[in-house]
Amino acid sequence: MIFINLPVADLARAKAFYGGLGFGFNEQFSDESAASVVISEQITVMLLTRERFADFVPGGVVGDPAQATTVLNTLSVDSREEADDMLARALDSGGKPWQPAQDHGSMYGTSFADPDGHVWETMWMDPSAVQ
Repeated sequence: MIFINLPVADLARAKAFYGGLGFGFNEQFSDESAASVVISEQITVMLLTRERFADFVPGGVVGDPAQATTVLNTLSVDSREEADDMLARALDSGGKPWQPAQDHGSMYGTSFADPDGHVWETMWMDPSAVQ
């Protein structure tokens, strides 16, 4: 399993964004300072207020993804259309475009930043090209 922890400035805004992407929440691991976003059975994103995130960081200094890219998270999707749809939902939910769509024939991807500046990419790969 993969757990991604992200600091957020406004937990309600972040929850609205990730809910707008179509992801659900695990309320068992959510409270006033954290929200557990279920991306898949194997991937969970923990949205943590900056104060709560700082509890896990030696020295308590939390970087600001709005000022500098700190990580690129990439999700595999089943089609080009799903990549485009995820981008559209991200933009409709308060995200920002990041890089132009990348079309390499057998690979296609889109990217966006969430309201805090965390970068997400979607990537489709033609299964016949992987073999």
